Amino acid sequence: MESKKLFFLIQNRMYGDAVRSALGQAVENHYAYPVFLYEEYPPLSDYMKENMEWIVDMEGEVFTVAEKAPEGVEMTPLTLEELGEKMREADQIIPYGLPKQTNEPPPACSE
Repeated sequence: MESKKLFFLIQNRMYGDAVRSALGQAVENHYAYPVFLYEEYPPLSDYMKENMEWIVDMEGEVFTVAEKAPEGVEMTPLTLEELGEKMREADQIIPYGLPKQTNEPPPACSE
């Protein structure tokens, strides 16, 4: 089986299941990249911090679009433009806990 690059776009208040899902994919020999999209972080338990460390140990990376990560957590900050470039290489992008879109997709996307 070929390894895939998976990006998990996380609305920060819903981080728990998304980080565990990313870790599960890393264990299955895929490259998992959780991406925290907002600057407000809920309290991160030691369990979640450890899960994030495991993702990094398994050749994944934890990204944040915010200017800085919470203390005690290793996250790579990046801009939305840099995130867009990285996601071009993705095999799958999983929007995890994001709010429902309010605009209709353009006609080319609905075909």
